[in-house]
Amino acid sequence: MKIPRVARGIIEQFPLGFVATVTAGQKPNLSPKGTFLILSDEVIAFAEIRSPRTMAALERNDSIAVNFIDIWKRKGVAINGHVDVVKRGDDAFGDLLPKWEAAFPSLVERINAVVLIQIDSLRMTTTPPYDDGATEDEMIALYKAKFSEIYP
Repeated sequence: MKIPRVARGIIEQFPLGFVATVTAGQKPNLSPKGTFLILSDEVIAFAEIRSPRTMAALERNDSIAVNFIDIWKRKGVAINGHVDVVKRGDDAFGDLLPKWEAAFPSLVERINAVVLIQIDSLRMTTTPPYDDGATEDEMIALYKAKFSEIYP
């Protein structure tokens, strides 16, 4: 599935993806990953730095769900897919690493693997105020005001 332009914009501006996997006990596991990059029209990836539970879950089941959110506009991207893991030492790892060196230079030495996600499905998400006619500008103003109360 090809990543639409609007989804690409959200992922590039807000690369903190919330990754959902399934544990050995068939329980959901949700973990934020802040090192996402878009590698092609159909593949996104994150650098695994310290995610033993996520990696253990993906070894058992290569299905994954990832959500990204524009916290100001309250619009998001929900992705479902399956993964291939490229570990440090694998031939392909050396080809992928420069992408993370450019984007996250201070983290490169800690990257254990790159998790490639082939996108099976993608949908855009919005918050209910849009159903009632809210505009992006109104949502941005509202959340700027809320965050300024929290972090004056």
